Amino acid sequence: MHVAVYSIFAVSKSEPLASTLERVHAAFTAAGFGEPSIQFRLSDHVAITEPAILAETHGMKRVSSVARVLQRFPEMQQFARAAPATASGPGATRVLSNLSATGPVIPANFATLLEIARLVPKSLPFHKAWFQFAAPGFSDGPAMPAVLDQATASQLLRAGVDLGAGHPTTPGVSVQDSWWVNGRVRSMAALRIVEADPSARKFPPPPAAVAAVLAASGKIRKTTQVPVVVAAEPTSPPPPRIDAAASAGGEAIRAVVRTWRARLPELQETLPHDLSPRDAAAAAMPASGPKKPELVRAFAPMGYDCHGGIGTFRLRRRTAANLTVELDLDVGTWSNALMAFFRVQGLIDGQGFKATLNLPPARHAVRGTVHGAEIYGQFPIGGPERWSQIVDNLAALVAALDRDFVPEVEAAAGPSPEWYRPEA
Repeated sequence: MHVAVYSIFAVSKSEPLASTLERVHAAFTAAGFGEPSIQFRLSDHVAITEPAILAETHGMKRVSSVARVLQRFPEMQQFARAAPATASGPGATRVLSNLSATGPVIPANFATLLEIARLVPKSLPFHKAWFQFAAPGFSDGPAMPAVLDQATASQLLRAGVDLGAGHPTTPGVSVQDSWWVNGRVRSMAALRIVEADPSARKFPPPPAAVAAVLAASGKIRKTTQVPVVVAAEPTSPPPPRIDAAASAGGEAIRAVVRTWRARLPELQETLPHDLSPRDAAAAAMPASGPKKPELVRAFAPMGYDCHGGIGTFRLRRRTAANLTVELDLDVGTWSNALMAFFRVQGLIDGQGFKATLNLPPARHAVRGTVHGAEIYGQFPIGGPERWSQIVDNLAALVAALDRDFVPEVEAAAGPSPEWYRPEA
């Protein structure tokens, strides 16, 4: 089976974009790959055409970085084109790219791209500047499509691949520098396609040359494994099959999930703390302070580790059957409110699956319908005492799910390979 391995690097916005590109390029040549294949896409902001919006933004100066590049580097004219702002929405933007809609890549001069990168973002404030370096050693299988179809992109996003951050969809190392409301955002990631044996105990290590490139590119902060199906003919590859197939095992897992989603209201009534979801005082409170200590208090004795991000926490453990059990908490990405998801992940028939439940933080948490599915909405956290009570409620739910739900999923799915870790 083939597994797409995403390595996400820690990056520093203080490092000039050109320095990052030089470092990655030098890593490929030093590792013996020679001159890597380079893909790039440099895009302006979306052009505003609606009269009402133009009236609201009158006086706002917005430059075209593409126009500035073409004026200074006329040889880049062959890469200029207009592109839709989104796959289906209105609006258009000007781009420079050597990746056409049908996939073939036009060779680009790295020295010119490096000169352009030296001007980002001060002279060239591109909306997005994306570069990818590739070499044959990054894939154990046939070539993957240079341009994703919509179904494949959707499946990768559901598997946790951040395409918006410029994560690659073909083997190699990508670097992206982009605009955001609070400043420039930098990201770097690598993709390898690895042929893995489900019966093996260990995952195959990268070849020495690939390992050298990864080591020189920076510190890896996260690695994600995504099972994929790679066609023998690169011209017509099928999309990665990320969710369990409609097999007997896959249907058995879905049946377990449906049963437990129906049982959640019953479990709600057993929670130790009766908290109101419409507590105006709690909703108006600022962030409740450090949240990790309470999570560690409640979940470490249950075998869960705890890792935090910006407004998120993930608590994770492994089962004896090598499934990954995860509690995913959004504790205030945009507000001082909670959403909680409990999931079991593993492999079945060579494909990844996620058995997911949306958890209620309290007895009277509000349950609504989103796109035809019932889901518990955001729950106000409030102060430290209320947060401690919410954690107690979540721990009670997880204890019940660990006792019954997880074994039922394990029985339906069977064991996963010891090396398979959806997110390590």
